[in-house]
Amino acid sequence: MKKPPSNIFQRIRSNFLTGLVLITPIVLTLYLLWGAVNFIDEKVIPWLPLKYNPSTYIGKDLPGLGVLIFLIFTTLVGMVTKGFFGRQLIRFWESLVDRTPVFRSIYNAVKQIAETVFTKSDKTFQSACLVEYPRRGIWVIAFVSTESKGEIKSSIRRKDLLTVFVPTTPNPTSGFLLFVPKSDVIMLKMSVENAAKLVISAGLVVPDHPTKK
Repeated sequence: MKKPPSNIFQRIRSNFLTGLVLITPIVLTLYLLWGAVNFIDEKVIPWLPLKYNPSTYIGKDLPGLGVLIFLIFTTLVGMVTKGFFGRQLIRFWESLVDRTPVFRSIYNAVKQIAETVFTKSDKTFQSACLVEYPRRGIWVIAFVSTESKGEIKSSIRRKDLLTVFVPTTPNPTSGFLLFVPKSDVIMLKMSVENAAKLVISAGLVVPDHPTKK
């Protein structure tokens, strides 16, 4: 017996959706990367003198040339600022910024974001955990920042107090800062990155449970 046409269409639809799920992330990633390269090229290349621009001699633009110049320039700036003269120059620049009310706020905010994203430091979340919030019996993903210290710890008068951040979905950059006793926190084996994916995806991307050895 021949299979009903509906079954054939269902298979075609299923195969199409499966291929779409695989192709979409690849296409979007390449599209975003290509857009970023073009954006940097458009901003950097006009500053390059014509006699140093290879397109002057070959008659066509070289994709990625602006990105290469940007990387070299940024690396050189980093090398210079690590020296004594560079540090003094940064201090002078930031002293000028602190005297400009509006520009100061924007500059400091962007600087903090850049330092958080690009600088490796110990100021990162230690691990992922579960806490009962906003009431008993309801659990949420949270990130352990550090053990509570200073006035917070002395005011609550608990030795086993943790500072945890409860992110919101799907934007994990906003959330709530809680001070929770260790006994009320369930530590998770999943990494902070996997926990963040779980929050951003609203529970759709669930990391594999680590097997016990």
